[in-house]
Amino acid sequence: MLRTVTLILTALLLFPNLIQSTPIDVVWTEAQAPEKPALTPVTISPGDTALLILDIEERTCNMERRPRCLETVPRIADLMARARNAGVVVVYSLTSKGTPKTILPQVTPKKGEAIVKSSVDKFWKTDLEKILQEQNIRNVIVTGTAAHGAVMHTATAAGFRGMGVILPMDCLSAKDLYTEQATVHLLQTGPGTRKRITLTSSPLISFP
Repeated sequence: MLRTVTLILTALLLFPNLIQSTPIDVVWTEAQAPEKPALTPVTISPGDTALLILDIEERTCNMERRPRCLETVPRIADLMARARNAGVVVVYSLTSKGTPKTILPQVTPKKGEAIVKSSVDKFWKTDLEKILQEQNIRNVIVTGTAAHGAVMHTATAAGFRGMGVILPMDCLSAKDLYTEQATVHLLQTGPGTRKRITLTSSPLISFP
């Protein structure tokens, strides 16, 4: 057995062309999109759930840079209004260059609602974890932009901290559909979130 393995390895070293590797750009053309994930209805527990509205600002959510983000704003605004009416904690985030005044008017924070400012992981060097802990939050509804930026990294960071992650897929956005789909797939299958994530849509989220 050992002799056979040795002969094979020697042959590969002497004649590397025996194995014809396919170039990666060719292999990738064979990739297939995953099946559309099932969406789950969710009834929110207001006492331990927070709604995160991430980076819905003038510079990140506009027709030139990310028109798909503008499509999500009315849905996020509706979710925000229903969450507030149910007494759910609402927390906002800003990009490193954002200010409270750059948040789009449809989702303007109310007085007293927390705003954190960071790069893609909104837990990084902010008080987000402290804010959620003080409110006894165990689950977060993650909305915002970009899907592959603030949404993915903040959702993963929440999962690392043992929180349940509720992801309304119609309330996240990227420049294109492929990136949105890839983000959802990574969150659904990634080790940091796969056991903690619930995929849903905003109409399937209900508040008691």
